[in-house]
Amino acid sequence: VLVLLACSDTTDAMTDGTEQTPDDDLVQVPQGFEASIFAEGLSGVRMLKLGPDDRLYAARSSAGEVVRFDLNTDGTANGNPDVVISGLSQPYGLAFHEGDLYVGETHQVIRLTGPAFTQETVVVPGLPAGGSHWTREIIFGPDDRLYVSVGSTCNLCEEADERRAAVIRYAADGSGEELVGVGLRNAVGLAFHPGTGELWASQNERDRLGDDVPAEELNILVPGGAVEHFGWPYCYESRVPNPEYADAQRCAGTVPPALEMQAHSAPLGMVFYDGEQFPEQYRGDLFIAFHGSWNRSERTGYKVVRVRVEDGRPVSYEDFATGWLTGAGSVRGRPVAVEVGPEGSLYISDDGAGRIWRVRWTQ
Repeated sequence: VLVLLACSDTTDAMTDGTEQTPDDDLVQVPQGFEASIFAEGLSGVRMLKLGPDDRLYAARSSAGEVVRFDLNTDGTANGNPDVVISGLSQPYGLAFHEGDLYVGETHQVIRLTGPAFTQETVVVPGLPAGGSHWTREIIFGPDDRLYVSVGSTCNLCEEADERRAAVIRYAADGSGEELVGVGLRNAVGLAFHPGTGELWASQNERDRLGDDVPAEELNILVPGGAVEHFGWPYCYESRVPNPEYADAQRCAGTVPPALEMQAHSAPLGMVFYDGEQFPEQYRGDLFIAFHGSWNRSERTGYKVVRVRVEDGRPVSYEDFATGWLTGAGSVRGRPVAVEVGPEGSLYISDDGAGRIWRVRWTQ
């Protein structure tokens, strides 16, 4: 079984007035935690992934490269990052499997053979490219299959290619393509639940229905059986028909969300906390980066939230790291992805300000 999240906003970097600030205390976190700048000068930094070598890998999508950081024992950066590979087309998703690094470009998935990552092989060619949603998030499941998310071409339309607005899976060599779930406008983040083996993913829902409609969602997928439909473009939330289609009967067979969140927040990367540095009550919960709104009269998002998980299911969510959006409505960055470090701190990428932040427990 798998799980996904929904949102209504573009995943492009902030271009409408993100303010740069040198303040190390820009990000506010709950009492007992401390947020600090891990790295700066990383324009276009998107997905983060901890490697089997305990190095932190980052995709710089606009720069077309993947970089990595050596880490000190306390989780700080040991020097400047080195470039693993460059010359890529909008790299986003990063995944490790049997020591190799897989990278999701907008039109394909490549494998870099470890440990040097110098040999490049295309394992999934010909992914549909173009349109509104270019990110290709990837992850390996407990079944050793490669899962790939491909977003829609549009805000609302019927796609000609069934791989659009869907999650697809492959064997590690790229063979055996099959759909896992459809009707997912743009599932930008993927994370397997460490206990249940279900896949959770962020999905960007539609725009232009108002400030608070439709809600962002978490959905549950069941791979290996019949391909389930999660509503888009015909309906949203709990089987509410979109006015452009207005077909309640067609929505009756779609899967409703497991959890709804504030519309237009743009949830992107996410990770289950499996470290031991944070207090015990955080372990097993989900952290999600909200990239932030554009289709709203008052901005929302621009933060990292904690989803409380009970018995393997999402039950509620709350702010964890804020400060990128000020009370005056100005934007000082856009969180994209979250990752847990080897010593248990939480890393947050920010493509609006070109930074990676690090949050740790200090008490």
